[in-house]
Amino acid sequence: MTRLSTEPTPQYLPPQTEPPIRSPLAVQSFGMTDPGCVRDSNEDHFLIAQLTKAMRIHQSSLPQPRTQYGDERGYIFLVADGMGGHQAGEQASALALGTIEVFLLNTFKWFFRLKGSEEQSVLLDFQNALREADQRVYETAVQNPALHGMGTTLTMGYALQNHLFVVHVGDSRCYLLRGGALHQLTTDHTVVGELVRRGHLSPEEAAQHRLRHVITNAVGGHELGIHAEVHKVELEPGDRMLLCSDGLTEMIPDERINAVLQEEAEPQQACERLVAEAKAQGGKDNITVIVARFDGAV
Repeated sequence: MTRLSTEPTPQYLPPQTEPPIRSPLAVQSFGMTDPGCVRDSNEDHFLIAQLTKAMRIHQSSLPQPRTQYGDERGYIFLVADGMGGHQAGEQASALALGTIEVFLLNTFKWFFRLKGSEEQSVLLDFQNALREADQRVYETAVQNPALHGMGTTLTMGYALQNHLFVVHVGDSRCYLLRGGALHQLTTDHTVVGELVRRGHLSPEEAAQHRLRHVITNAVGGHELGIHAEVHKVELEPGDRMLLCSDGLTEMIPDERINAVLQEEAEPQQACERLVAEAKAQGGKDNITVIVARFDGAV
């Protein structure tokens, strides 16, 4: 597995000269979630949303639409995999997703042409949004003993112009397919993932390790506080992004995921194939996938 070079905050430094303005990429996307073949309930949730500037016309002497939209678009992609058992896990992932939605509507100022300081501000804003989600999930569990310890992974991609920002907690994943190579952008926040990064386990050993599902960093959980992993990638025409819960990656190796993404150009067909193959391999967990394709400007 290769990793694409990314720029995490706070090490990211803005360029000293203005980069050339490129036309924004066209975006097509699709997402789906499935309970799998073993579990009765589905604790995963996902979100695909478009941000746009809008003007609502209350009165005008000219005949025109009641609502007009700006040309610039931002795109949000989010996968949350709940933990804590039926009801608790499902509620944790729903609470986290809802907190992010409120943040996007009321706090996030996304509508600017990104320069160095604004890019860093985007990453910091999303880190703060995840901290708000962490606090909401944790406090809800404290108030209801039946939900004690509930938590969720949360992996989010935000595409604006030709930039992809990724914010991540847990062991769901974000991949980028470029030039036939699949790059895992995020790291798994698990006991086994840390052992692999320190060189104590090989990836092959990790795949079968009994502690591979033990999360070390989650939204909510038994104590307050998270470390949000962040990345920024410059997108290129032809790139494809995959967000998924571990219900996919536990069932299908990266090599097969790569092959399916290359065989299926349309996001909906790619999602359907990936979910179907995960279920054919046993579907031991809930399966959630989002595929987004970035093409040259229309």
